[in-house]
Amino acid sequence: MKALPNKEKKYSSLITDIGILLEHGRRQAYHAVNSILVKTYWEIGRRIVDYEQKGKKRAEYGSSLLDTLSSDLTKQFGKGFSRDNLEKMRRFYQLFKNSETVSRKLSWSHYCLLFRVENELARKFYLTETENESWSVRELERQINSMLFERLGLSNDKNKLIRISRKGQLIEKPKDLVKDPYILEFLDLEEKSIYTEIDLENSIIDNMQKFLLELGKGFMFVDRQKRITLEDDHFYIDLVFYNRILRCFVLIELKIGKLTHRDLGQLQMYVNYYDRNIKSENENNTVGILLCADKKEAIVKYTLPKDNRQIFASEYKLYLPDKKELEIKLKRLLESKKKQ
Repeated sequence: MKALPNKEKKYSSLITDIGILLEHGRRQAYHAVNSILVKTYWEIGRRIVDYEQKGKKRAEYGSSLLDTLSSDLTKQFGKGFSRDNLEKMRRFYQLFKNSETVSRKLSWSHYCLLFRVENELARKFYLTETENESWSVRELERQINSMLFERLGLSNDKNKLIRISRKGQLIEKPKDLVKDPYILEFLDLEEKSIYTEIDLENSIIDNMQKFLLELGKGFMFVDRQKRITLEDDHFYIDLVFYNRILRCFVLIELKIGKLTHRDLGQLQMYVNYYDRNIKSENENNTVGILLCADKKEAIVKYTLPKDNRQIFASEYKLYLPDKKELEIKLKRLLESKKKQ
């Protein structure tokens, strides 16, 4: 390949530098405009609420104020002031009356999604996670629809659930990496159709970005069908990941049928192999997750030791969870913990 003359190299470098400056400037401009827009909508919401209340404790929601306001503002300032949008601005202020709780990192579209979350703890959690993980609007919508907060809540006590709502998902020990169930609706595999474990694995590989989002914080993909050899016998680990937060390998085995004790035993063997042959001294013990379509709690309970902290079994679902069902389960769990 013929090298570019020095003059052309310098010009090419100039174009690259200008391009970087423009992209940086556009991002700054976008964030600045977004911050101003969010702040303005909050102020509009505050003024609407103040006007409606007229010194009373409760607003007169039955009034036609929003209809009239929408019509007049649209005539004077153009689009963007439909009754629906004005209602969102009012709700924005009602949910975030302290202006300091309004994040400048979230767009108006992010907040419009958060308005749909009725549970205050869940709403705080999604706001915090969006800030921490820089979720796009589409990613936030997917996490809300998949009931991430409720799924995390089912595996934690009330105090930790409150901490999660304030600080986002906490990764402090191997169990914190695990969800139950995992929601894999993005694979587009029909629940009743016939598919194999390799079909499931291939679909995960094809949708790795979405699968990593479902796995949660700190996961990096390492390998698939990782071969290990024990005395001339070859074994293949379905999926290998690394979690940078806990600094450990995470091995995932896929099972489309009913979970058996043999499946857990095999995963334990893989984990032991990684601990003794792959991980370095400054890394933590390997974690194994068996993703299955049908988990039997008794099988898990009596196959794994009482002090188990490395091997986990979770169900996967190929459809979004039933919101009411998960909310009821979470409510029962919190109530049962109160009685203990």
